[in-house]
Amino acid sequence: MRLGLAQLNPTVGDLAGNRRKILDAYAALVAQGAELVVFPELAVCGYPPRDLLFKRRFVPDVAASLTEIAAAIGEVPVIIGTVEANPSGQGRPFFNSAAFCHRGAVVTHGRKCLLPTYDVFDEDRYFEPAEAPTVITHAGKRIGLTICEDIWTHPMLSTRRLYSGRTPLEQLAGQKCDLMINVSASPWHSAKENVRQDLVVANATRALGCPVAYVNAIGGNDELIFDGRSHVVDATGRPIAQLAAFAVELRVVDLATPPLAAAAPAADAEIADIHAALVLGLRDYAHKSGFKRALIALSGGIDSAVVGVLAAEAFGPENVVGVSLPSSISSQHSRDDARSLAQNLGIRFETVRISDVVNETEKVLWHLFSSTRRDVTEENIQARVRGVIMMALSNKFGSLLLTTGNKSEMAVGYCTLYGDMCGGLAVISDVFKMQVYALARWINRDREIIPVSSIEKPPSAELRPDQKDQDSLPPYDVLDAILKGYVEEGLSRRDLLAQGFEENVVNDIARKVDLNEYKRKQAAPGLKITPLAFGVGRRIPIVQKYVS
Repeated sequence: MRLGLAQLNPTVGDLAGNRRKILDAYAALVAQGAELVVFPELAVCGYPPRDLLFKRRFVPDVAASLTEIAAAIGEVPVIIGTVEANPSGQGRPFFNSAAFCHRGAVVTHGRKCLLPTYDVFDEDRYFEPAEAPTVITHAGKRIGLTICEDIWTHPMLSTRRLYSGRTPLEQLAGQKCDLMINVSASPWHSAKENVRQDLVVANATRALGCPVAYVNAIGGNDELIFDGRSHVVDATGRPIAQLAAFAVELRVVDLATPPLAAAAPAADAEIADIHAALVLGLRDYAHKSGFKRALIALSGGIDSAVVGVLAAEAFGPENVVGVSLPSSISSQHSRDDARSLAQNLGIRFETVRISDVVNETEKVLWHLFSSTRRDVTEENIQARVRGVIMMALSNKFGSLLLTTGNKSEMAVGYCTLYGDMCGGLAVISDVFKMQVYALARWINRDREIIPVSSIEKPPSAELRPDQKDQDSLPPYDVLDAILKGYVEEGLSRRDLLAQGFEENVVNDIARKVDLNEYKRKQAAPGLKITPLAFGVGRRIPIVQKYVS
């Protein structure tokens, strides 16, 4: 059989736009000789639709769009992800389904059995699980149909079995399938592709003893980034086709194709993936929201430099404006580095001096502050003046303001509400500081784009003379290791002490993380690139007194 794999980039709720993409892809793959065309999970409406599902017309409109798609399907059938209403009056109101469409009609639906309710997923809020996966027959072959989570059941994926009863793969094992198809919208995070390929799909081939085709979405929807990497493996689990990462691709794959030769991963594959994911996530967040231009406050530091590079790639340099906002204590080298970066990228560069505004603000407050000591309050006036100016520019020119704080800073609260946290998207808020350095070096792999001095100088917010991040934080490699354990892995302070970290450092960092939950709840949405980001997948109360 010749399978047409349609690795598409749908937009949530854009039923007409998604339909055009689907029908164009179908026509192209049929012209290339496909005998069955497969699309990703919920391709008709985009994933995840979340509470759009509860709008009264949404699911009927999705069904109407699917009917229109099916009407255009000829002798070559399609399998496509969609939402199906649950008419039984029992359980959740919808099914996460894959429709089999042939000769102008929707022939049948296969429904998702396992509904993830962890991390960024909350499918149990909306969907009723199917009791068993569906097997369809086409061209004399029995095809087992599964949807995303249905094959994420390998014991190595979790310390506990998440779902009771027989797994969909166990249920399919006795069905004598000639092929298993998995339609997916699997969000990406760093290193996930290895788990997906080695454990998930290989597990399916071992369970079923037949080829497996895995078709995944690509693109960015809100904070989630989908990497594609659709692939087909033979009955022994050896890959016979691998589609692109972070790119739309249409490909016809003959199941009789011999296995691909094994290729060693590139040494910089992980950081290259992070870079590609951030560019894709930023581009889609902006363009799907209607923004054509980006705005960045360039401090001369490494964080804003990396965000500037990502913006230039996502929008095109002609659509990016970098703004330097020096105060009376801003160093000359920072101003020079910001200008050099803008020149290297070919983006527009403007300078707005804030010293007079800061001074006038302090004068207005003097009669209230005169009996107090100068502290972080006055430092934050600078950051908040910058926020006011950048938001004014964003409003006036319709540009998306990008915040530049990294995950390490967001974790410990080294960011100012209504100051540097102002903006529409927190591009690197899930990127640890040491990863920011790695990105900068990778960006400069062929030539100097980010000034070397931005990479090599000690990090500083420059909110007071001679300020350095390390005045009140441990070295970033230590900080990031503690944060990875405390935030991402859920380790306690005692666990971290057992790993050899200093007690006073652990206590200080854990306290900062806990105290600054309120800031993160008010932050711009960020792009998820790690297993646990500061976003919908992490739901820590703001008001709580638990100390681990």
